[in-house]
Amino acid sequence: MNSTIFETILSNPLLVLFGLIGLGLLLGNLQFRGINLGSSGVIFVALLAGHLGMKVPAGVGQIGLVLFVYSVGIGAGARFFGAMKREGSQLAKLAVLVVGSGALTALLAAWIFHIEPGLIAGIFAGALTSTPALAAAIEGAGQGAAGPVVVGYGIAYPFGVIGVVLFVQLLPKLLGKRLEDEAGEEETAPTPTVTRRLIEVTNPNLFGQRFAESKLPQLGACLVSRVWRNERLEPVTYEDTFEPGQLLLLVGEPSALELATEFVGRASDRKVVLDADNERQVMVVTSQDVVGKSLKEIDPLRNHGVVITRMSRLEFTLVPQLDTRLEKGDFITVVGSENRLKKFAKIVGHHANAYTETSLVSLAIGIALGIVLGLITVPLPWGGTFSLGLSGGPLMVALLLGHFGKVGGILGYIPRPTRLLLQEMGLVLFLADAGTKGGATMAEAIASQGAIIFVIGAVVTLVPMLFGFLAARKIFRMPLPQALGGICGGMTSTPALGTIVAKTPLQAPIVSYATVYPVAVILMALLAKLLMQAVGML
Repeated sequence: MNSTIFETILSNPLLVLFGLIGLGLLLGNLQFRGINLGSSGVIFVALLAGHLGMKVPAGVGQIGLVLFVYSVGIGAGARFFGAMKREGSQLAKLAVLVVGSGALTALLAAWIFHIEPGLIAGIFAGALTSTPALAAAIEGAGQGAAGPVVVGYGIAYPFGVIGVVLFVQLLPKLLGKRLEDEAGEEETAPTPTVTRRLIEVTNPNLFGQRFAESKLPQLGACLVSRVWRNERLEPVTYEDTFEPGQLLLLVGEPSALELATEFVGRASDRKVVLDADNERQVMVVTSQDVVGKSLKEIDPLRNHGVVITRMSRLEFTLVPQLDTRLEKGDFITVVGSENRLKKFAKIVGHHANAYTETSLVSLAIGIALGIVLGLITVPLPWGGTFSLGLSGGPLMVALLLGHFGKVGGILGYIPRPTRLLLQEMGLVLFLADAGTKGGATMAEAIASQGAIIFVIGAVVTLVPMLFGFLAARKIFRMPLPQALGGICGGMTSTPALGTIVAKTPLQAPIVSYATVYPVAVILMALLAKLLMQAVGML
């Protein structure tokens, strides 16, 4: 009886699907020395389930795929094209070198050891921890031949996750260098830990000077956001000057606040109400008029009467400084009078429902256009055809929409919480489907290739990091913090960046990662298909 119930449960594809997702996410949440599998835990559980003969509903993988790649494209589009043309072009070139060297290493290994196209494409995607590349490779192989791709990904992925973390931690020690020792002037910003302090002005050398024209910004990531006036803390204006006994609210990183307190006067223990909700607002940057410009160029206080006190980019908070550049999709905390906040919101392209408004019509039409684009085939000079498919088509459309914000009536903005939910849901649906299909042929694929595929997985992880690091240091002359952040971005490794951030008070690795990451994600997805075709011609 119990056996019959158990068999009935396992034969229900929908129940198997969500059971795999739940167990996979539980596995992914397990941490060892700060490292976990995250959503990729689903594919390992699914591989086992597929090996045992379990199946998930037909078509669920394709639905998950288009949701995932479209969400990735919307998120990356805001920075992808900008990274290719501005001062971040060196970092964009670094992304090309890291990803390109990984693809070439995989191609060389396939030629030497006669590895089949699907398996080597999966190893490439796993070694660089790229699920978009996995999606592209699976689609290029065809649903009936996806097994080797998934097996290759599962073999190489642990090397990709652990290898990058170890690389960025051990390399500075092997070189005998500290990240802080090589930070240039622009990279010396403290970590994105923001706090506030009320201080009293006592330095007579400052009396009569404007806040905006003092040397306070030179002390690091610290600024004056409010001044005590009319028995309350009010937003500062460009005309405000230092006065004896004046109370100021400083915002910044703790060490910078210490220096600023000594420079301006002394800490005050007066009890005050720190904020008025209508004088502080979080805005999303979408306007091309400000994207790519530094705060020095925009000069929010002089030109607009507001102060930007915090900035969040990707999953990290940055302390804004004069040379900090605004990027599309940045979340900025702005302090100022209600009227000036409204005016500044228009300048940066913020709109009232930026956090919660999702246009389902735009989402559906955007994905549909992406599917149509993916169906277009282009003949290749050496024979055969190429198409972007379900992975590339929606990705390219989303990149363009994410970059322009709006094309016709189609919006290219999805609020971050909604976008991450769609991306995560699409990913786990796709991984559950791919894993069960790959698990059915896992034993056969490993037996046919032998232990060499594990060695190849490690090599394809190591070579791009070494090549990228040498290029960053010798060709682009990047400081060590920027180079390591770029390696993390090129390998799409957020856990590795997390280990750097935990050990250094510099923001350069974060900015470097944020520039390289979207370029690397797109390149991996495009190269995964080309790699399969190239191996097929060997």
